[in-house]
Amino acid sequence: MADFGLIKSLARKTDTKIVMLVMDGLGGIPHPETLRTELEAAETHNLDRLARASQCGLSLPVAHGITPGSGPGHLALFGYDPIHYLIGRGILEALGLDMDVRAGDVAARGNFCTLGPDGLITDRRAGRISSDVTPGLTERLNRVSLRQAQAIARPGREHRFALLLRPAEGGPPLSHALTDSDPQREGLAPLPVTATEPWGEHTAEILNAFLDRATAAIANQHPANGLVLRGFSTRPDLPQMADVYGLTPIAIAPYPMYRGLAKLVGMNVVEAGDSIDDQIETARRHWDEHDFFFIHYKSTDSGGEDGDYDAKVEAINRLDRSLPALLDLDPDVLIVAGDHSTPTALAEHSWHPVPILIKSRHVARGFTEAFSERECLRGMLGTISATDIMPLALANAGKLDKFGA
Repeated sequence: MADFGLIKSLARKTDTKIVMLVMDGLGGIPHPETLRTELEAAETHNLDRLARASQCGLSLPVAHGITPGSGPGHLALFGYDPIHYLIGRGILEALGLDMDVRAGDVAARGNFCTLGPDGLITDRRAGRISSDVTPGLTERLNRVSLRQAQAIARPGREHRFALLLRPAEGGPPLSHALTDSDPQREGLAPLPVTATEPWGEHTAEILNAFLDRATAAIANQHPANGLVLRGFSTRPDLPQMADVYGLTPIAIAPYPMYRGLAKLVGMNVVEAGDSIDDQIETARRHWDEHDFFFIHYKSTDSGGEDGDYDAKVEAINRLDRSLPALLDLDPDVLIVAGDHSTPTALAEHSWHPVPILIKSRHVARGFTEAFSERECLRGMLGTISATDIMPLALANAGKLDKFGA
């Protein structure tokens, strides 16, 4: 992990610019039908050209054999040890949706799902319902009455929503020491919430009452006639990127969870638009105000999670076509990375190392011919911890002083 004390002692302000483009779920494994990963199948003329002019390798978000969630994967990219700084998904979603998170609130990430007549989940994402549908569903949730707490739901994108559970005035405190109701698999029923510590039992009872009433409130809807919750959490206190790295960072991310994480580490979160072209244009508008730009691209992960090989390949193609506009900004350091792998052959996050490239005028180049898993394996970076990426970015940007005499 990045040694924050060491980095802070060496960090210096410069005019150089760093761009970190995160292709969510970037990595893959050869698909059994094509024998190629999605990166190998995509038409990545611009990424390949960039790889030939960059230092390439593979990154491990957490450790060998460990499959990361999106939160830990991004924390590692920002230099934070994801094991030490363990953050629940709920608080990230709530902050990303600009919810009024107060002391004592417990947050959860919610999915609207499809339940069959037997009560089993047939689709965890309710067919990725339109974002236009979700507000009506969350309004039904907000009408659910509880004793000793208030449930506040806010719609996210597609099937996603965030839930805040707020203690009643004068009532007992709430706990986030809870298990998820999301079994993370189709063919299973939503799980009851249970306490992982004795002081969480009261909150578990409240949440199970909420889930029963909320499910009844949307039971006649289709395809989103059920819901599951995960990532119960409260707001943590994290070191800020400005303090540790001396940066003025900005996050250009459409999806709430990544906006929430960016807020927690001290980034300026701005409206990003709905496409990668919009995001690059947003970076251009804010170019003079910041020196670190986090640009999040979600579509690669969506295709991977859906097991849709062609969709993930096209998502890579789409980003590749937009890349010249980002290169026109001429950042001093450009990083293209992923928070984790999401092979379509598995249709879920995986433990496989993730391709990464770092472009600056200080890197040795010529070791790779393309941006792919196999080519990056040959790269000069080797296989590194994702937490080492930020120190490398700062060094390449001339933002670190010499250590020692």
